[in-house]
Amino acid sequence: MSMRRGTAALAVAIGLAVGVAGCSDGGDGKKPVGSASASAPRGGGPRASTQEGQSDTPLAELKGPDGLMLQITSAQRDSGGFVTVSGGLKNDSGKSAVIPAQLSGDETEVLRHGRSLGGATLVDSKGKKRYYVLRDTEGRPLTTTGIATVRSGESIPVFLQFPAPPADVTEVVFQLPMFAPATIQISG
Repeated sequence: MSMRRGTAALAVAIGLAVGVAGCSDGGDGKKPVGSASASAPRGGGPRASTQEGQSDTPLAELKGPDGLMLQITSAQRDSGGFVTVSGGLKNDSGKSAVIPAQLSGDETEVLRHGRSLGGATLVDSKGKKRYYVLRDTEGRPLTTTGIATVRSGESIPVFLQFPAPPADVTEVVFQLPMFAPATIQISG
């Protein structure tokens, strides 16, 4: 049953990636940025490849509980109306850190799909709006999922997708439960 869910999640993630890639050309001649999977691989723990467009210098570093730190390396707007925030979740403590359930948020649809970063939001202070992590048609958050623990010194690549604020909004506040908020710049 678990394997069927994992296969279904992978199929949905691939379908969404193909759909976004097909819809995001917009005729501007730009190629869409590479996609990432919303599902973590089973067995060896969550792993993802480095996202295109990430810089070595973080846009922000958010400190969380138990030595956890979220480094945001990019916040890229695409022509399809999305903002993809990418970075790494790092454990700076001397012991393994269990990922708090609060990071998933409190929405029932998101919670039933397991641990995620689905509780994150972007806040447009200028427009006085809050943007939540996008969900697929089955309620799965379009973010890194399946992270249960982070070993001491380990950094796990993560991503989160949000609806894009208006084009004139380039600065937003990124919030994740139990972490300090941070102001980030949206590029693209």
